[in-house]
Amino acid sequence: MASIDISADVSMIWHLLVSRDKATDQQLEEVLDESIRNGQTFQKILYNYDIISEDALLQMIAEELGTEFVELHTGEIPEEVIELITPDIARTYGVVPVRSTEELVTVVAENPFDPRLVDELHFVLNKECQVLVGRPKDVQDAIDLFYPEKGGSMAEVIDEIAQLHEASGGNLEDADEKELERAANDAPIVRFVNIILQQAIKDKASDIHFEPFADEFRIRYRIDGALYEMAPPPKHLAIPVISRIKVMSGLNIAERRLPQDGRIELRISRKPIDLRVSSLPTRYGESVVLRVLDRSVVNLSLDNLGMTPDMCKQIRNLIARPNGIFLVTGPTGSGKTTTLYSGLKELNTLEDKLLTAEDPVEYDIEGIMQLPVKEQLGMTFARALRAFLRQDPDRIMVGEIRDVETAGIAIQASLTGHLVLSTLHTNDAPGAVTRLIDMGLEPFLISSTLIGVLAQRLVRRCCNNCKKAYIPDDKELRLLGITRDQIQGRQFYRGSGCELCNGSGYKGRVGIFELLTVSPSIQTMINKRVPTQDIKRKAVEEGMITLRADGINQILQGITTAAEILQYTII
Repeated sequence: MASIDISADVSMIWHLLVSRDKATDQQLEEVLDESIRNGQTFQKILYNYDIISEDALLQMIAEELGTEFVELHTGEIPEEVIELITPDIARTYGVVPVRSTEELVTVVAENPFDPRLVDELHFVLNKECQVLVGRPKDVQDAIDLFYPEKGGSMAEVIDEIAQLHEASGGNLEDADEKELERAANDAPIVRFVNIILQQAIKDKASDIHFEPFADEFRIRYRIDGALYEMAPPPKHLAIPVISRIKVMSGLNIAERRLPQDGRIELRISRKPIDLRVSSLPTRYGESVVLRVLDRSVVNLSLDNLGMTPDMCKQIRNLIARPNGIFLVTGPTGSGKTTTLYSGLKELNTLEDKLLTAEDPVEYDIEGIMQLPVKEQLGMTFARALRAFLRQDPDRIMVGEIRDVETAGIAIQASLTGHLVLSTLHTNDAPGAVTRLIDMGLEPFLISSTLIGVLAQRLVRRCCNNCKKAYIPDDKELRLLGITRDQIQGRQFYRGSGCELCNGSGYKGRVGIFELLTVSPSIQTMINKRVPTQDIKRKAVEEGMITLRADGINQILQGITTAAEILQYTII
């Protein structure tokens, strides 16, 4: 089986297909690669490749699980059976009840692989439970039919809010805490916010922006790094909507003069979602940004990040060392934390103790002790790191090196036999050295502890549905810093825009990377306080591929566009 970390259901399907001579490991590795590349499920690619039909696979799965594969006929399910399960339970667990006795409920499950499903349903229903296998789409359609989400359309909800606004007099500018809380909990406001969150998750948005201006209230989603505006709701919704978000995240609803940070945990369409909330007072009211952390779409593996196999190998060698500091750099939203988590997951064994300090803890990883940093309570990165050293750790992750105190303790941890992983905000990998020196660290301490720096960016992928090849002109090649001879007649690609990519020409994102390995010659340069550009030139001589060079490779493979690489990299 492939060495890539894969989910339990894919692992089981893989085993079934190989053991029953339906496919070879090599075929399934190609299927897995294609599913990762296109963001589609492993099963979907199996069907597209004609390796097996959906019904045949589901029949095999049912036999393996000791149950049966059934056709889900919604017209044959009695109403009293449907009423045995609440909409929340049906949507949370992805199940539809089809028959029942006094002691047993039989359900068809969207994901029959979940080992906790039977036990948890037994607990919540107070009955024994039998799980059958059905087509996932049939189960989803049945859930939508029998347990519709009571959201209503955006237009209907806004209409209802308008009526409520007129009846109440509508001015909340000088409202007290009780009035704000009442407005935030009005049913139409609750539904309006829920619709916005559901749409964001459906569109795979990374951030949701709520922005009040003098004459309008703007709501925008960030998708694949670009902002898209939804139809602006009425201006008077700004205060109740933002108050609703503050109630959900536990912020002080009456405080509108100071920035606040919070967190919302909820389930949307049966997915566990975390939202990091940040409010900022502006001239026309509070601006709020939600960072969406959809745990269900994260596949934590170095192999899935988009870097070359050689770079993956180098990083694995670096983080396998018993001590040293490994940094990941890049701007906010460039995927630094996901890269660190992917590395940690590979290091997570019974033999080693791993500790992390994060602001906040973004994803739970079983077997790792994770500490949320809370600056307002005095639990800073530096204090957490100091406490970690008394916990006998083998490897430590610090969410970010923000100051000289944290950096100094990280160096001490490295010198006393620990591997430290962290992030830093710099433009490229060699720039991390200058940043640490600027913080006030001695160069000899940096050179003796820093083992590697990975710089990264996220660029948008060409939409596979509408991308077309073209011959780049001389200006484009000149801006990229390459010649026509270097591309050897290969074409570039760009999306023309289609319904699948909302007319943008892009669908999804991919990482570009630059790995600086601190060699003896670079250690000497650090000790001599050599400028960043000189360190970069030396690293390139020793084989470092720059962000720009990695980006050009992605262009030539038809993965991204020249415009994206020019926007996010410099020569």
